[in-house]
Parts: sequence; structure tokens; C-alpha cells
Amino acid sequence: MAEVAETQLPGVGVRYDFVTTDGDRIGVLVHRTGRRELLLYDDDDPDACGSVVRLDADDTHTLAELLGATQVSERLAELQQDIEGLTIDWLPVAATSACSGATLREAALRSSTGVSIVAVVRGTETIPAPGGDFQLLPGDTAVAVGTPEGIKELFGLLQSGARTGP
Repeated sequence: MAEVAETQLPGVGVRYDFVTTDGDRIGVLVHRTGRRELLLYDDDDPDACGSVVRLDADDTHTLAELLGATQVSERLAELQQDIEGLTIDWLPVAATSACSGATLREAALRSSTGVSIVAVVRGTETIPAPGGDFQLLPGDTAVAVGTPEGIKELFGLLQSGARTGP
């Protein structure tokens, strides 16, 4: 069995990495919100991800079943995601979201979710502490801080075509 390296990412979650028998480096990022990302590292640069596959709860369970996960490991994963407190997550802004094209003030995301957007990644640029007049665009990634529940709600708003908040 391959050795698994566990890296705590404060405020984000835990990243697990291992090298396959064939020499491929794979990781799983378990966000504190419960969301998971499958990381496929670049062959030429082992510190860079060649691909990231975002998995929701159903995707995670399906993949785990296909890979033969036990009920014990699933319960441990559930316990890990139930930890309350401060969560930091990187959330993409979908083109179909009603928030796309809106300013942070117009979108009123903090008042409807309790989550603060502390930075926005746009292409290769990072905009720290965006103000109320900052406009969210499709393809932006919002760096958000809040409760796991609030982060999930914000993720839904940044992905959906309709606002449900105030």
C-alpha cells in the first residue's frame, strides 16, 4: 500500500497525497465544507496540478463505492467535515449565476449568507479585500471566509442562475 502524506491546510481542510505504483502523484483535498477535489499532479512539475476534479457529496460517494471504500472510512470523513468554525474556501463564479456582473454590494452575499469574500482571483491576478463596488465576473474565483453552512450557501449562489437571498 502506498504511503499517504497528510497536510493540514488551516481554515481550508486537509490534503492527502500519494504516488501510485506507476509513479503518478494524486491528491484529494477535503475542504472543511465537505466538498472534495481530486488532484492530478503534472508529470513535469510534481508541485503543480495538471487537473482538478471537483466532487460534490454524491460524486464522492459514487467514486468511493467504485474504489471499494469501507463504511468506517466514510464515517471518519463525515466526522471530519462536521467540524464547526471558521472555513476558507475558493468558490468559482459561474457565467449562469445572477451574481455574475453584479457588484458585491448589489449581490448582498454577506448579508444573505454571513460569509465574507476576502479576495477574488481573476486570471493570474489576486484582488485582496474587494470593496462593495467590486464587480464579480464569470470565471472569477471568490476566496470566502465563513461557516461551513454559509460557504455551501454562497457556493450555490455563485453557481445558480437565480438569487434566493435578500
